[in-house]
Amino acid sequence: MHKTQPGYRRFSSLIHLMVFFKPYKIRILLAFIVLIISAIATLVLPVAIKLIIDQGYLLQQHELINQYFILLFAIVVVMAIFSATRFYLVMWLGERIVADIRSKLYQHILTMEPAFFETTRTGELLSRLTTDTTLVQSVVGSGISITLRCSFLLAGSLIMLSVTNLQLTGLILIIVPLVILPLIIFGRRIRRLSKKNQNLIAESSAIAGETFNAIQMVQSYLLEDFYSQCFNISVESAFMTARKRLMARALLAAFAIFIVFSAMMAIIWLGAQWVLVGKMTLGELSQFLIYAIMVATNSAALSEVWGDIQRAAGAMERILELLKSQAKIVSPRQALLIPASKLEAIHFKHVFFMYPSRPEQHALHDFSLNIAAGETIALVGPSGAGKSTVFQLLLRFYQIQQGNITLGEVDIAQANIKQLRQACAIVPQETSIFAASVMENIRYGKPEASDDEIRTAAVAAAADEFIHRLPDGYDTFLGEHGIRLSGGQRQRIAIARAILKNAPVLLLDEATSSLDAESEKLVQDALQHLMQNRTTLVIAHRLATVLRADRIVVMNHGKIVAIGTHQQLLEQKGLYARLAALQFGELY
Repeated sequence: MHKTQPGYRRFSSLIHLMVFFKPYKIRILLAFIVLIISAIATLVLPVAIKLIIDQGYLLQQHELINQYFILLFAIVVVMAIFSATRFYLVMWLGERIVADIRSKLYQHILTMEPAFFETTRTGELLSRLTTDTTLVQSVVGSGISITLRCSFLLAGSLIMLSVTNLQLTGLILIIVPLVILPLIIFGRRIRRLSKKNQNLIAESSAIAGETFNAIQMVQSYLLEDFYSQCFNISVESAFMTARKRLMARALLAAFAIFIVFSAMMAIIWLGAQWVLVGKMTLGELSQFLIYAIMVATNSAALSEVWGDIQRAAGAMERILELLKSQAKIVSPRQALLIPASKLEAIHFKHVFFMYPSRPEQHALHDFSLNIAAGETIALVGPSGAGKSTVFQLLLRFYQIQQGNITLGEVDIAQANIKQLRQACAIVPQETSIFAASVMENIRYGKPEASDDEIRTAAVAAAADEFIHRLPDGYDTFLGEHGIRLSGGQRQRIAIARAILKNAPVLLLDEATSSLDAESEKLVQDALQHLMQNRTTLVIAHRLATVLRADRIVVMNHGKIVAIGTHQQLLEQKGLYARLAALQFGELY
């Protein structure tokens, strides 16, 4: 960790909020003007009360009393209107800026490569998107409003106090440092505890997210008590940290209230003595007391909001840590366009790759493969052979360590990532179904597709029949992770999505592994039609699904050990023949 100045370390995270304020300069200026008018009206109020007492009641000037009460009423009206306007403008800014932060944070997370998600828990990210931004909102909205109003009124009250009675004001000024000093000392501790508290809350969110996503596994293995205990330990740790933070804030508030109001009592006593000996009028004392009360209440309010500012600073630090993390895989500034006429040709040239989480183990080792336009290539081999890695590298989810991959004779490292991925449609082994309707889940393959195009894709994927049996047909809500569908139904939705995308390169990762025999036959026929005039890579453990491939690439330990047709590979009596014997018996 690099060292920074304490003051900078405390406030630098909140200073970064200024970037989000820039688009709303006019509204900020308007809010500031309204704040000034509201504060001036508040500061004028004690003067009107002094006039009522000294020139109205004491001199028995009834007409003046009525005039001053009309003035007082006008001041109250101005205070009410402009205070309400200030509240709305400042709170609007708070809501708007926090919404912008959330949007920017979410967009930034979506740009991160899969390696980032291997080391960052989903619950941690969700905590920063929700809890941390909510803490920032408390400062950006009400916090800023209270701080500006109280600071302005505190400064104005001190000025008016000095105008009213300079000697008594000197006593007030002695109090201010006694309040500010504990603010600084306790504020640092509150900020540290707040950041620790947020990290612990994020940990509990991560535990909850993992268990909810795997609830059937948790229940089937009777892990409810285990995870409940883990969650309770995390929650209790967060509570203990929160308790320390609350204790620090409570001590801060108690100290500030005691100092401020004790001093106020002393000043009131002294002022009363001066009124008795004629050094002050009763109206001046009343005016002074109201301003002194303003100083006390605004000092106390600032001490309270200071704790919120410290919490928000800790939350903003966590948000900035995430925003400052840079995606390692991005499109180059001068990205090359992949020629549409040569879009389907794929070449892997001496590719070496190790996953960031497993840097000591090669997922692909000197992998070279030339795939002609329109060719269907099947990748087979035992689990861990590197088959899915080929897909992930082609889609540039990871950066290879050596070698290069070309699509349409363009190195994908020099290509625009969006164009590269637009050229590929994938049916993954683990199907992703979103919490939306059937129609919307298929539409993800082509967001601008019409309803008729979606239904046509569903028919081609042998999904139309079961969709019509759902309660609301294509409008049926599928639940989170498609929990209302079977594995085979989820896979057919994914196939329909790929059919709808209609991309030149088709990637099938165990696309029919969850289908029954009848559905597999229907989907295989649909895929066979879809693969025409497309470059297709197929991963399959069930060798019966790759028999019609132009070439079969046999992989083991990240290397290509054989290439050929089904019959050629059987005759070689190598790994493929052994895999075939295991699946088809002694026929081979």
